[in-house]
Amino acid sequence: MTTAIFYTSKCKHGEDVAKKISKEFGDIRIFDIAVTGSEYINDFKHIIFGVPTANNGQMQQDWQEIWSDFKKTNFKDKTVAIFGLGDQVKYPNEFADAMKYVYDDLVKSGAIIVGFTNIDSYDFKDSKAVINNKFVGLVIDEINQPQLTDERIKQWVEAIKDDIEHESS
Repeated sequence: MTTAIFYTSKCKHGEDVAKKISKEFGDIRIFDIAVTGSEYINDFKHIIFGVPTANNGQMQQDWQEIWSDFKKTNFKDKTVAIFGLGDQVKYPNEFADAMKYVYDDLVKSGAIIVGFTNIDSYDFKDSKAVINNKFVGLVIDEINQPQLTDERIKQWVEAIKDDIEHESS
């Protein structure tokens, strides 16, 4: 099976990041859940979810709309990575929180989570998406740190490729 990215984006940042990640992987499939919902998730063994945080730490509306179906999906033995979008200046107390909701349900369903990242190059006060001093995935702040996006994606994808190759052998 192949790898796919499932994302949603109201401000186009999520779509842009998904395309950059896809390109780093060598043009993997991309699905906008606002269009496809959770329909194709079961077709892939390796999945990357793009989860923007909206307002005060909430999931973006398109994620909320598919949430009941998402929670019913069996992720046992699927390798999953998460990238999130947030604004660490405007929302420093709930920076990228929505990633944690997805992470929690993936763990409950037996997913193999890869792609944890360091929190050091960010300036925020609190995030539910931090476990053991690492984000549960890649966090992108296109509002305040767009100059770091490409390098963060490149490093993250290299780490994920290693994990996915290991898991699929």
